Amino acid sequence: SPPQAVSVNQLQEITDDISKLTIAHQIVLDSDFKLQVASFSPKSLENQVKETLHKAFWDSLEEQLSASPPDYTRAIQLLQEIKEALLSLLLPRHNQLRSQIEEVLDMELIRQEAEHGALDIRGLTMYVLGTMARLCAPVRDEEVRGLQSLTDPAQLLREIFRVLGLMKMDMLNFIVQSLRTHLQDTVQYEQKKFQELLDKLPNSLDCTREWLSRAAAEVSASSSQPPPPPAVSGSPAAHSPGAVSSSTTVPSLTSVLDRGYMNLLCWEPGQKKYPETLLMDQARLQEVQAQVNQLTIIAAVLLVTSGTCGSTLCGSPGFVARLKRVTKALLEGLSCTRYEEALEDISDQVLQEVSRTLSQLGYAAFTTDKCASLKGQIKSIVDKGNAVRRVVEQRIHSFLSLFISPDGQNSHKDFPKGLDPIQEELLEVGHRFGSVIHHNRQ
Repeated sequence: SPPQAVSVNQLQEITDDISKLTIAHQIVLDSDFKLQVASFSPKSLENQVKETLHKAFWDSLEEQLSASPPDYTRAIQLLQEIKEALLSLLLPRHNQLRSQIEEVLDMELIRQEAEHGALDIRGLTMYVLGTMARLCAPVRDEEVRGLQSLTDPAQLLREIFRVLGLMKMDMLNFIVQSLRTHLQDTVQYEQKKFQELLDKLPNSLDCTREWLSRAAAEVSASSSQPPPPPAVSGSPAAHSPGAVSSSTTVPSLTSVLDRGYMNLLCWEPGQKKYPETLLMDQARLQEVQAQVNQLTIIAAVLLVTSGTCGSTLCGSPGFVARLKRVTKALLEGLSCTRYEEALEDISDQVLQEVSRTLSQLGYAAFTTDKCASLKGQIKSIVDKGNAVRRVVEQRIHSFLSLFISPDGQNSHKDFPKGLDPIQEELLEVGHRFGSVIHHNRQ
């Protein structure tokens, strides 16, 4: 069906729904999730516009308050917003403080005082600071106390406004933490919101459909089950709606989902769009993918080195740990496209460590040819078709698949052969990957 036109109001509703769904999803899956003040790059156009507008406002405020007699137009606007910010920080039990704020920051009375030249800006700001000190989190105590030393009214109002913004964010994050225990099971909420979004945008899952279709084709192609016998002409199977071709083995939904989720670990950016149903977890899953790629290289380097150096050298106390540490350090933060130069440096460091350990153990140094062979084997790991790399990758992926299988969450007791040096990291990645996938599967 052709795409449906979406009105501005419908678009706003959809945006709000996605925002609520995303926040609930993040709270459950990210134990460190916090709302943060929006920030822009210092050189971005958005930041330049923001800075220009803010400077114009605060310069105008300073000019008005420095006039003779002072013009309190902008100051009163700020006091109104400060009052609203203070009220938003109150808890239901703060009835007395709420009444006090309403009384002291009575905007109608403040306007009348301004008109008669009797407005005491200093007194009002001192009251605001005192109230902020009562309401702020301990982490903000020092900032609030620091405001009391400011004497310029325009600067003081500006800083009050800034710190109140931080306090509001503190309150929101306090609410998030309070809600976390009540949001541990958001599956039903997410299902409901997802269905609402799908009803409004029925043609919005093209990438998800392509992702699952590709996974289904792969499962069918790799299936070792023989095709079912051809249906006899006139039998119910031959004429039933949706009957499957005799040469086709229909993969189970679970196997298709499992293959699709595992394919995310090999996702190539820029070639295909991410499935819409996983966009909220794209960053999390790509971080897992990056860690898997890094662990694959580390394990491959250690296996190649072990094969060349033998058990005596690799059994030396701390030898493997040192190789792992230096390899991990040289790969840290690098994308796959930069592995070639990293492996050049890694091969040099491995040879240095091998030479040092051989000397400490009293063994003869490697010959030039053996050094060149080891260096070449390590550098060749950059090739995705490298035999050692492929074996390591297959073992890692096979192990991680146990974490996402609905009936295999507790089946990862037998650790893959040859991957012992990365066991701790791989278990951590597996639990993180499994957590995201199980939530999405539900």
